[in-house]
Amino acid sequence: MPQKLTLLFLCTGNSCRSQMAEGWTRHLKGDVITACSAGIETHGLNPDAVSVMAEAGVDISGQRSQNITDFMETKIDVVVTVCDHAHETCPLFPGGARVVHVGFDDPPRLARDATSREGELDCYRKVRDEIKAFVETLPDAITE
Repeated sequence: MPQKLTLLFLCTGNSCRSQMAEGWTRHLKGDVITACSAGIETHGLNPDAVSVMAEAGVDISGQRSQNITDFMETKIDVVVTVCDHAHETCPLFPGGARVVHVGFDDPPRLARDATSREGELDCYRKVRDEIKAFVETLPDAITE
């Protein structure tokens, strides 16, 4: 049986996009990918991200915001940066992990322009669904 690919989703604060990506990957691709996530900083788990993921049937409430330094001794095959800041500041990993950039909009930033609570959540749903579509292409999209 082939070994699972270890994939780290990296974002600025590990509160939203990288957390959703980890959750989707565990849910959809857990048989072939070991997924984890971290941030350049740690901002805590975003409750709106938890909420919209739950709507889609994926529970990320048990995940926690982690810092990239927590993974410096972990064998990572691929780091997927999900925001520009993380891509620009991604450290080198021991063992030569490949870095792939797949940027997604920042839901809290999108939600600032919303005129209702439902509109705010729609911003999170949009990014959630974009991340799901990307995760559905794994591992092919990052190993070619």
